[in-house]
Amino acid sequence: MARISVRSAVAVVALALALTSGALVVGGGPGGDGAGRSTPAAVGPAAPLDGLRGGDLDRGVEALRTRLREQPKDFTSWATLGTAYVEQARTRGDPALYRAADRALDRSLELRPGYDAALAGRAAVAAARHDFRGALRHAEAALAENPYSEPALATRIDALVELGRYGAASRAADEADERQPGVPVFTRYAYVRELRGDTASARRVLERALDGATAPGDVAYVATALGQLAWRQGEYKAALRHCGAALRADSTYLPALECRARARAARGGTAAALAGLRDVVGRQPLPGPLVALGELYEAKGDPARAREQYRLVDVWAALARANGVDPDLDTALAEADHGDRAEALRAARAEWERRRTVHTADALGWALHVNGRDEEALRYARRATATGFKEAAFRYHRGMIERAVGDEAAARGSLTSALRLNPGFSPVGAREAREALRSLGGDAS
Repeated sequence: MARISVRSAVAVVALALALTSGALVVGGGPGGDGAGRSTPAAVGPAAPLDGLRGGDLDRGVEALRTRLREQPKDFTSWATLGTAYVEQARTRGDPALYRAADRALDRSLELRPGYDAALAGRAAVAAARHDFRGALRHAEAALAENPYSEPALATRIDALVELGRYGAASRAADEADERQPGVPVFTRYAYVRELRGDTASARRVLERALDGATAPGDVAYVATALGQLAWRQGEYKAALRHCGAALRADSTYLPALECRARARAARGGTAAALAGLRDVVGRQPLPGPLVALGELYEAKGDPARAREQYRLVDVWAALARANGVDPDLDTALAEADHGDRAEALRAARAEWERRRTVHTADALGWALHVNGRDEEALRYARRATATGFKEAAFRYHRGMIERAVGDEAAARGSLTSALRLNPGFSPVGAREAREALRSLGGDAS
């Protein structure tokens, strides 16, 4: 199948829309970080690891280790092993593996200085540790060696997005699309559009990417991105359809299992959602699914089990810090809602100083609010919603802050908007949004 760039695919769809005078309705369809509310992007590996995806990953790592015992100067295998460790760390939720990735990538670069695949691997490790300035630096170094490096092109987009440099991220996505159109670039291209509120374009790009995906890992990855986008827009039936497609391609793909559980919870399927999230956190105890599971228990009236999940977020954060990962954004919202409010504000402020994104603005605004600093909080809440990104949790936070400062009309508007967009965005948050809206005389039905 011939490869077609994202911009070409979007242009074709736009032309079809124009020729049919809008009769063609693009419906259905909808990925990190606001973990626990909604992951901003279905960010996976920057490029497929040949033979090292899904259930083959562990076997592939062992095969690489065996080869390197026999051929210790194989710089290519060292770079592949380092990148595979990053993927293992992500799928297992085990940041200790980043140290192993460092060693493998360092060895590759000792054997072949300037090797672009190893530099791209370093960029992936830095991004995984939330060192996005370092990720950008390593990605640029890799691209200086090989301007067509797909992993480096993709990680450069990720880093720019996570640094809040959205204009530069858009230009980087255009450049990557021209050089290496494919699934890793398509999904990032779509997310850059979604951040600007253009969910229709994001959906079309992801659908085009799914049409071109053949490997089971790529199908699962893109279908999950579509499911996450649908969930964020309150399109739960579509989210379940896409997650089902992802799981048919890879029944063990955890992001799809998590997305499916969230959609089930939003539709009232609490028992199935609990079972699904328990399965996810049993294999990958990350803050997002842990908070989601805790809030389901809390909404169900089981505070003891809810507290267990929230405590595990602290355990994960300690492990992450011990292995060089910055967990502040992951934990700020969890602490604000379910833990130490002072710690939430410390973490959110620290993250804001490192990177100024819509997600860090939202986290800082909410942390200031729960600490009673609402006038200051409102400035950040407004910044979080300024790009047009359609995220119900942001609108809920802004509405609660507007209510606290006494702007009831604005609060009604923000809370109504949150619940119309995604009425099941959070078992606890959605309930509190409805209660607040009723207190303001709004329609919380």
